[in-house]
Amino acid sequence: MMCRRGTKQIGPPSDTVKPRAVVMSEPKAPIPAPGDTYKGWLFKWTNYIKGYQRRWFVLSNGLLSYYRTQAEMGHTCRGTINLATANIAVEDSCNFVISNGGTQTYHLKASSEVERQRWITALELAKAKAFRMQAESDDSGDESSPPASGQGGGSRNSEVQSTLRTLGSKVEDLSTCNDLIAKHGSALQRSLSELEGVRLEGQTSEKIRQVTERATLFRITSNAMINACRDFLALAQAHSKRWQKALQAEREQRVRLEETLEQLAKQHNHLERAFRGATVLPPSQSNPAIDSKGSAASKGDASDEDEENEFFDACEDVQEFITVPADPKYHRRSGSNVSGISSELGMDDGTTSLDEQSLASNPESPQSQEVVPVRKRRTRIPDKPNYSLNLWSIMKNCIGKELSKIPMPVNFNEPLSMLQRLSEDLEYYELLDRAAKCQNSLEQMCYVAAFTVSSYSTTVHRTGKPFNPLLGETFELDRLQESGYRSLCEQVSHHPPAAAHHAISERGWTLRQEIALASKFRGKYLSIMPLGSIHCIFEKSNNHYTWKKVTTTVHNIIVGKLWIDQSGEIDVVNHRTGDRCHLKFAPYSYFSRDVARKVTGVVTDKDGKAHYVLSGTWDEKMEYSRVMQSSRGGENGADGRQKTVYQTLKAKELWRKTPLPDGAENMYYFSTLALTLNEPEEGIAPTDSRRRPDQRLMEQGRWEEANAEKQRLEEKQRTARREREREANRTSSPTEEALIEDSITDSPLKTEEVEIASEPSETTYKSGHPDNYRAMWFERHVDPATGEPTHIYRGGYWEAKEQGNWDSCPDIF
Repeated sequence: MMCRRGTKQIGPPSDTVKPRAVVMSEPKAPIPAPGDTYKGWLFKWTNYIKGYQRRWFVLSNGLLSYYRTQAEMGHTCRGTINLATANIAVEDSCNFVISNGGTQTYHLKASSEVERQRWITALELAKAKAFRMQAESDDSGDESSPPASGQGGGSRNSEVQSTLRTLGSKVEDLSTCNDLIAKHGSALQRSLSELEGVRLEGQTSEKIRQVTERATLFRITSNAMINACRDFLALAQAHSKRWQKALQAEREQRVRLEETLEQLAKQHNHLERAFRGATVLPPSQSNPAIDSKGSAASKGDASDEDEENEFFDACEDVQEFITVPADPKYHRRSGSNVSGISSELGMDDGTTSLDEQSLASNPESPQSQEVVPVRKRRTRIPDKPNYSLNLWSIMKNCIGKELSKIPMPVNFNEPLSMLQRLSEDLEYYELLDRAAKCQNSLEQMCYVAAFTVSSYSTTVHRTGKPFNPLLGETFELDRLQESGYRSLCEQVSHHPPAAAHHAISERGWTLRQEIALASKFRGKYLSIMPLGSIHCIFEKSNNHYTWKKVTTTVHNIIVGKLWIDQSGEIDVVNHRTGDRCHLKFAPYSYFSRDVARKVTGVVTDKDGKAHYVLSGTWDEKMEYSRVMQSSRGGENGADGRQKTVYQTLKAKELWRKTPLPDGAENMYYFSTLALTLNEPEEGIAPTDSRRRPDQRLMEQGRWEEANAEKQRLEEKQRTARREREREANRTSSPTEEALIEDSITDSPLKTEEVEIASEPSETTYKSGHPDNYRAMWFERHVDPATGEPTHIYRGGYWEAKEQGNWDSCPDIF
């Protein structure tokens, strides 16, 4: 790769470098009115090697910014130029140049003369408006007249440079006067000393004359020093108001720019997703002409230019397989538009009726409706307050304290606990309801795989950290009437933190998991690696699925806007049949031509034969295509092996993300389910997360009180842990192995599996009770499917809730 840093950008040679052919026909934009935001595609000159490259330009609030693609508008701006200080020059019918005096110069080329004229008109209007705003700002804080409109930004820039040079010369005068004062002062002191030692009459008059001359020089130099100080002070005072106004205007302009960019990103979100979705469909759905143009566009966008970007050594991930349209003989005429996999599987088992499939895919079916009135859940929470974060106030509280005892303010949090975030995995429980009705295990695997991907859709904008649960804290999610399932989470360990989760549905499925988190801080980003397995068991078929979570990466920890990415691989395994689905979450890469947040997968049987191909994005939707035939061929992969080519039927949608509620950006980007998780309810356990006071205060916007309450709860938890340790030492508690044996005594699992639980494992939480604490509603077992020690729901919670008997619950709040 050629190094791009430190090279000077050179203007394009006339009529020698031509832009690539127009890859997409752009809709004709109307001539912009004054003050409108204007955007579109232009060709920007990069260098003699790359020539012109196609870039997306946005003109708003007097600023012209550009991006490699429209998708980058939400997080990566490649360059911005202020039109208030810029010169706009037309070169020929399609080319024009924008420069701000030498530091930034954009050589641009439009697709036609009409398009160039539209941009020139929009730029001139935006420049005039920006200049008027800047002149009005200067007039309000300075009596001196603003530069004439004909002089433009160059006059203002030269005036600032002249002022700086004047101030610099005054500082040099002050330095010179200081040196002279020191010199003449020393000479005067020496003359006075010599005068004291004079005795002869003839020498006295000569010495007095010398002293008088040096005193006169000292006085002249001192007066010059005073005058120079007075001039400097007057000049600084004359320009201070103007500089303050200019600084304030820059701040306001930056705020307006950030708001405008954020609004533009929201407005174009659906269009971008639609474009991304079109790229992951099989070729049978696309126009070959458009495909060829799109590939040319991708090549243009993948080029490098001379900008201040950050580069990584990692190569672009290469797709592991290729999908092509299946032969027409595989397609069958269907008389129904029902969306589901069973209609395609009819040729194999013919056991799934359309009525049953419709029942599985229609959430408003008679079976799912109840006569019992359903509670109306809240749809809003108080808006997030705009509190500034003082880093020094955090650092001064950390002096002399252990790392584990440093109190982190709630400014970094969102008003939900980790247990509630874990319950958000059930946001799209309907996928498991549909999977429970499938009679084909491969079809069921597709729905389970889509469910694993859907659990990440709520994290795309959620940069806030959930509250760490206290040991023994619980959270129930009772949606039996509305959705047919119940869920319970409990914090079963604190060092290291681990939470157990159990959910059961009337529709015939059970979900359970025990998750601990490991994190690594790598300077610019933070990697969060969930440890533990997730189990999904279907009662009707007895299919037992397991999978693990991928790595979550939070970027721009130190500087910049936080954004989240999911990357890694997931293997969803059916332990009864041996079916497997391999999902790959592609990490975001500057050099990749693929859709951002892309997920691909292949569903295979126990013999390794592919039956379905999955594709989509983890923040938007997932689709599946049935594989009719597979073969080796096509391009070579990254490891030199040939890719597998799958002939597939037309893709159909498995899952699509539900849009966020209105105003979600002011409510921590919570989904509809997340808004209800911390809603107060009657009859819940005293250890429930809804009763946590610091979390409640933060939701209400009382962050200072929340910080104080959070510190109190953390100290109370430390005290409780020290008390448990003293009690354990006093009573000579059994060893960790004995504790595990006691907890497995009543388990129906085999006794020889107890030895596995006592062996050292990859993580500490799997092999002991470091907190000397035994969970209230979960007990440790060795899972027969994975062989891992895990906490499994022991029962009794919902019975205790019906009786209102919470006497055994600890006092943790």
